[in-house]
Amino acid sequence: MRVIGPGARTFSAVMLAALLTPVLPRLSHPSSYGGLAAQEDDREAREAAEAAELARRDSLRRIFDPAGAFEPLDLPEPGEFRDAAGTPGEAYWQQRADYHIRAALVDDRIEGTERITYTNNSPDSLTSLWVQLDQNLFRETSYGALRAEELDGEVRHGGFFKDGGFVISGVRADFEGEATVPEYRTEDTMMEILLGEPLPPGGSRVEVEIDFAFEIPETGGDRMGQLDIRGGIIYQLAQWYPRVFTYDDVHGWNQSSFLGQGEWYLEYGDFDVELTVPRDFVVVATGELLNPEEVLTPMQRERLAEARLSEETVHIITPDEAGEDHTRPPGDAPLTWRFRAENVRDFAWAASDRFVWDAAGWEDVLIMSAYPGESIGGPASSGWERSTEYLRHSVQYYSEQWLRYPYPVAINVAGLALGMEYPMIVFCSWRSRGAFLFSVTDHEIGHTWFPMIVGSDERRHAWMDEGFNTFINYYSGIEFAGGEPILGQLMSPTQIATDTRTPSHAVYTPADSIPEAEIGVLAYNKPAAVLVLLREEVLGPEVFDEGFREYIRRWAYKHPQPADFIRTMEDVSGQDLDWFFRGWIYEDAILDQAIASVTRVGDTTRVVFENRGGIPMPLEARILYQGGDEQRFDVPVDAWQVDGTYVLEVLGGFVRNVQIDPDGVLPDVNRGNNVWGRGIVGRRPPR
Repeated sequence: MRVIGPGARTFSAVMLAALLTPVLPRLSHPSSYGGLAAQEDDREAREAAEAAELARRDSLRRIFDPAGAFEPLDLPEPGEFRDAAGTPGEAYWQQRADYHIRAALVDDRIEGTERITYTNNSPDSLTSLWVQLDQNLFRETSYGALRAEELDGEVRHGGFFKDGGFVISGVRADFEGEATVPEYRTEDTMMEILLGEPLPPGGSRVEVEIDFAFEIPETGGDRMGQLDIRGGIIYQLAQWYPRVFTYDDVHGWNQSSFLGQGEWYLEYGDFDVELTVPRDFVVVATGELLNPEEVLTPMQRERLAEARLSEETVHIITPDEAGEDHTRPPGDAPLTWRFRAENVRDFAWAASDRFVWDAAGWEDVLIMSAYPGESIGGPASSGWERSTEYLRHSVQYYSEQWLRYPYPVAINVAGLALGMEYPMIVFCSWRSRGAFLFSVTDHEIGHTWFPMIVGSDERRHAWMDEGFNTFINYYSGIEFAGGEPILGQLMSPTQIATDTRTPSHAVYTPADSIPEAEIGVLAYNKPAAVLVLLREEVLGPEVFDEGFREYIRRWAYKHPQPADFIRTMEDVSGQDLDWFFRGWIYEDAILDQAIASVTRVGDTTRVVFENRGGIPMPLEARILYQGGDEQRFDVPVDAWQVDGTYVLEVLGGFVRNVQIDPDGVLPDVNRGNNVWGRGIVGRRPPR
């Protein structure tokens, strides 16, 4: 392993194994000694052991333990930093990292220098700064590359190549006017800068300068990279500068290697960025463009001013103009584009010599799309010519429903990445069309609220990032389509029931420990569907929305933990929700409500319901009588607190049909035991 810098040291192989063990299902392989028969015996023994473990876990998921199900969650004790109501405490603090970056695009290479002003607002003295070197993932020897090899293929985000990774050519520090050349050490995607003197608590600052360069990956982990287009190229640049890890009151430094699947946990700050690119390139980026008169033509500036006031899309560079000389200021030398972004946690940008560029406005937010001509749709399906329309809908909807969009620009860029989010700018695939283009655009800009505004730890708690965002996307799609969810089948009760029938991992599992094949369910669809259940079937839309808005308001530009969200929802709703979050989020449990028996004694029909899964939920039953009359009964979740049965006694006529969850809104894993007798099984249309 390559280590750079004075005073450097290597991390041991034992540390590497300890790091990777939780995320690799199997690091060992059958020994070549003993021949094929021994290898086959080993394989059969492993498969038998795995089958036995799955059967054991499945049996546990089907045992209902009332005392355990309703036991209070073991949440961290509230204190001065985070209180029992779910709000930041009186002494809550967080660090700050401001960046001034100067970088140049030279062929397929980025060369730059950054100055990080790091403010220590913690009550602790810091002896070092930990910095993320995410480009190092793309080295052929990275931990992520090793993980991909052990999984017999590329993980969710690969793209390793011979010359991948940062080249760090200099590190300097300045504390209280004293300049030093600190020792530093790197390992994989982590870098520790050793401070000569401890950085005192309570607001002290240190400035660190880092000189860096890297070759732009062709396929940068499906998050960035290069796309060759007709007559030109598109660069999507992300994870492109060394970024400080987060230091918080829960874990201290949150340093961990970037393995490709788990995302980030970042500090907030201001960014001043200067990007020098060839003159024929157009740049779009996080933040406001500070020097449009230097990098845009008079016509483009006029069109942008028009677009800012227009609900309809206005072309800044038309398809016919893309790549033409007159779309660039006269001259031959490279141009430097200057951007400023305030109170954001990251910065990304894109550049191309063939961008079609259009824009519209919403309440002084400039909403823009940049894409190649090949992305324009045809008779069969609309394409990127509707991107700005989609983006405008999402910005407006989320602003009106949850919290106003806080930034001056919102940008969608077509390129290699299927879909990835950054402050004020998102990357989506140039191939996307129709409903999928709407959905991926809506999803990526939805990340503005989670985690760009509400700055959760994506690597540990992906469900609070992807899941919360997929939840708000669900309702945005309904609004856009006029009543029907777009791609809503992925989180329908039937699909979630299918996804949870077999033992898996809990939603709470850290992202890098979730098998790649299950990340879509456990980080995105299941937590989103669970929030829909909480909103529609437990709290009701009015109470839920009040709580969700309050959570966003309390933790905007801060670092919430799961306990902060749960406590906020309980605080606003006035209800104990530990039972709900335990089964759906913290455990790999299942929902299986059943009709055990229906008997008649005299003029009374006695219906016995059972909870045959690990999750308690309110129960709704429909009773259909011989004469055609119908009754519905709502059984509160508290009915399951004593044991796993509930008895309903109904006076009156003969019952011909009993059905649990007649509208099909719950992800019950066995709907076959939800119906007794004869009659039509009811369903209500999807929300």
